[in-house]
Amino acid sequence: MIKNIVNLGDAAIYCDFGSDVNKEINSKVIKYFMALKEKNIKGITNLSPSYNKLIISFDLNETNYEDLKKVVLDLKLNVKIENRFQKINIPICCDDEFSIDIERIEEKFQKSKSEIINLFLNKNYFCYMTGFIAGMPFLGDIDEKIQLDRLETPRVKVPKGSVGLTGQFCNIYTFESPGGWNIIGKTPLEIFNSTNVKKPNLISPGDQVTFYEIKKKEYEKFYEK
Repeated sequence: MIKNIVNLGDAAIYCDFGSDVNKEINSKVIKYFMALKEKNIKGITNLSPSYNKLIISFDLNETNYEDLKKVVLDLKLNVKIENRFQKINIPICCDDEFSIDIERIEEKFQKSKSEIINLFLNKNYFCYMTGFIAGMPFLGDIDEKIQLDRLETPRVKVPKGSVGLTGQFCNIYTFESPGGWNIIGKTPLEIFNSTNVKKPNLISPGDQVTFYEIKKKEYEKFYEK
């Protein structure tokens, strides 16, 4: 299942599952991630899964690369992951003030705003990973008819809650931050909450996500609750 395992720096292992980005490979990454997490192996300090890689950081005072490599290679993947994931429905407001890149997307694909929004909404998305900024989910796979490149010049500030598109993925900005994704709308939901120690991420790798459209008045009501 793992194509290659190498030492990454002084205190990390790099597990390579291949170069493709798809659900099958990502599910293998998640299985290893969960199996290692459940075993609570002495010396492991952090597990970082991505689309098709898994980085295992460790404490050199408690273990080493060779010992951990053997653990990974001998790992029995009897962990059942199918029932551990959520199906999450996310509201998105695509009014013009939030859909700040819609005009360039319309021009790029020669489609109307309603066509683009419908193509975006009529998909089930799979969370491949979280990262870049805390809790930001990378969700695939976008309809091929609206897949596009990053902005040539990234923005200095992208508002928190913005939903962006790039390539086969969409994401949700969990904090105001720089970014070069094409912004199609904004959600009022709190996607990352650092005060929730047990589960700060609303969306985790392996979860399935759908979006539904709300209007500005509905968006504002979320803040009145």
